[in-house]
Amino acid sequence: MTAFSNLLNRVRDTSPLVHCISNLVTANDCANLVLAAGASPIMADAPEEVEEITALSRALCLSLGTPNPRKAEAMRKAGRRAAQLGLPVVFDPVGVGASQFRTDIAETLLREVPVTVLRCNASELQTLAGKTLGSSRGVDAGKALPQEELLPVAKRFAAAHRCVVAVTGREDIVTDGMTAYGIRNGTPLLRQVTGTGCMLSVLTASFLGASPETPLDAAAAAVCMMGLCGEQAAARLQGPEGTGTLRTYLIDAVSRLTPEQLDKGANYELYP
Repeated sequence: MTAFSNLLNRVRDTSPLVHCISNLVTANDCANLVLAAGASPIMADAPEEVEEITALSRALCLSLGTPNPRKAEAMRKAGRRAAQLGLPVVFDPVGVGASQFRTDIAETLLREVPVTVLRCNASELQTLAGKTLGSSRGVDAGKALPQEELLPVAKRFAAAHRCVVAVTGREDIVTDGMTAYGIRNGTPLLRQVTGTGCMLSVLTASFLGASPETPLDAAAAAVCMMGLCGEQAAARLQGPEGTGTLRTYLIDAVSRLTPEQLDKGANYELYP
């Protein structure tokens, strides 16, 4: 296990360029969060240029977000180029299961692109793993598997796809199919701000861009950091301040969190 403080230091020391094919609803917040973490974002989703942009980058983040045929083509092209170059790829299957169109794109990407980290919620994981018990409510988790059943599903999916699965829920799980982190940082208020899942995905890509050789620890560090910064942002709210202010405080917290605070505040348990 690599200390999370070391991983955050690497992000800030190397400022990896992260190619984000993002959700148009959240692209601005995603770019600002990457900058706040110490990395450098580039937001490019035109099929005509994504292969060149990916070649300049240290990591690629693909968000299903607001899908359309051109974006699907761009994600496939960028993902295949990343694979050729050995670059880490984060895939966020936003809302998969809500429509057949989304599901088809996600399944195609998982077949064609060697994903490094699948960053999802419980409903999205269940859909991709063929374990759907309820429905996907847009980008939110619908009826989810109980926590004790989610861990083995995540581990089996990670092992089958040779990737890391980072699934958020009451307890966040990050696993490579063998070892698993159970992470308890965070605040329910994050669910009331659009795009915090997308922001976590680009933060994960930022950590991977700086430490591609340790994808499990890099993903776990990102999940802990996002949750911890959410806690700090929520603690700052006063009087009439609400979720709009929380969004600003969250980005502030990411920009100001020290490596030592990350190590001290990370709340997790390792499962075999």
